[in-house]
This record gives sequence, structure tokens and C-alpha cells, in this order.
Amino acid sequence: MFNQKSKFTTIDLILSLLLLSAVIYTVYKIHIGFSYKWNWGAIPQYFLRYDAEIKNWVPNILLQGFFTTIRLSIWATLFATLIGIVMGMFRVSRSLFKRLVGGTYVELTRNLPPLVLIFIFYFFVSDQILPALGAEAFIRTADDKTQALLTFLFAAPPLFTAFISALITLSIFEGAYITEIIRAGIQSIEKGQWEAADSLGLSRWQRMRLIILPQAVQRILPPLAGQFISTIKDSAIVSVISIQELTFQGMELMSTTYFTFEIWITITAMYLILTLSCSLGVAKLESYVRKSVA
Repeated sequence: MFNQKSKFTTIDLILSLLLLSAVIYTVYKIHIGFSYKWNWGAIPQYFLRYDAEIKNWVPNILLQGFFTTIRLSIWATLFATLIGIVMGMFRVSRSLFKRLVGGTYVELTRNLPPLVLIFIFYFFVSDQILPALGAEAFIRTADDKTQALLTFLFAAPPLFTAFISALITLSIFEGAYITEIIRAGIQSIEKGQWEAADSLGLSRWQRMRLIILPQAVQRILPPLAGQFISTIKDSAIVSVISIQELTFQGMELMSTTYFTFEIWITITAMYLILTLSCSLGVAKLESYVRKSVA
């Protein structure tokens, strides 16, 4: 493969001008056709507000939702990756039982709408399991430092159980897709690599750890990046159970201010910051892994 220098052609210029014209026309129709009055000056106040008690600036509704989305996405990505690794190994296991467990999990999860899973886990986990485990009582009786730590890592005490329900749902749902990515990555390794590992007298775990997985990682990183981005976007669905993430806060703000376009354009930009940052991070990781293996 050899690198080709990209150049800006006449067709690119024409397409760029057409796209810019479409954007300008859309804004014009919104402004003139709908008699919509833009008020961008009102948006900054919803990022930060001044707290007179502590005499300092604190995050307001949009930044609070932004941080909740980040926390939910990070934890869901970590747990979904763990689930995906375990179930991915089950899917390629020699054990029939493990293959059945992995296959059943993938097929059930991928063929159910995430909204259904959200409500199942919300009413089952937050209403039944967490109270039975004493989670709510622990949070209510915890000292201020513990509650502050749980708020920083997860959510405020009144929303903790709902947040955990959303986290479990997202982890299980995204984990099914990560399972298939890992399975496909492992099975894409050429048969000769497995045979070469066998000839060295390595155990199955040693073959996976030393020979197969290092090669598979290069192949699974690009689709994993897409799945991580999908986790960020899918986190918006938990707004239906009143998790105060970015989409929920946007809907609440829009219903009280009626700054429809300003709010949703702002939220779109905030989601783009998250997803593009994730894309760039995974691209650098992919480049690092490629150089390490080479």
C-alpha cells in the first residue's frame, strides 16, 4: 500500500459550495419562513452559573448533562468491553456449553429493542435487585465524603439506582455487539497461525495471548471505535427513565425556554466533541498498536 497525496479538485469545490448554499438556505428559511428569532446570547448561561453560597462558578444544566453523559459512556464502555471479551472468548471456545451461552446472549440482546431493555432493567434492577442488596440504604446512610465520591463517579444519591439500571442496560446491549467484533477478529486469523502455535507446543491460553490476540487487536480496533461511539450516542435513550444526561437536559431546557434550534445545535456540537475525541483517540491507539506489532 502506498500513500497518495490528497488534493482539492474542482468537483470538491463545487460540492463544498453546494453544501454551504444548502446550509445558508436552511438557516434563511428558518429565519424568514418560520419567523424564528435566534437568541444565541441566552445559551452561555446554561453552561455555567454563579453560586452565591460558595462564591464560585459551577456547572449549569447543559454541562451537568454533558458530564453525566461522559460518566455513563465511560462506565458502559468499560463494562461492555469486559462482557464482550468474556462472551467473545465463549463464542470461540471448544466447550459447547460456553458457545451456547455466548450465542444465546448475543441473539437475545441484539434482537430486542434497547428501549425494551431499558424498561426491563429499570423496573427489575432499580425496583427489586438494588433494594434487596441494600444499595439504597447504604447510599442514604453514607457519610458526606462517600456520597460526594459516588456523585462524582456515578450520579447523585436520589438518581443512583436509576443510573445503575441505565449503566447495566447499556453495558449488556453494547456488549453483545462487542462480543461479535471480538469473535470475528479472532476467527479472522489465518489457520496457519493456529497451526504454527500448535507446533510450538503452546497451550490454548498461550496461543491466544501470545499469537492470536495481538494480531486480532489490530483488526478489531476500527469496529470497536465505531461501537464506542455508538455507546455515546445510545446513552441518549436513557433519558426515558429520567437520567439527567445531555439529551434529557436539552429536552427540559427546550420545554422551558423554547430556544429549540439553539439548544439542539448546541447539544449536537457537544455530542460531536465526545464522538470525534473518541475517534481520534482510537485512531492513535490503532497506530500505536500497529507500530508495536510491526
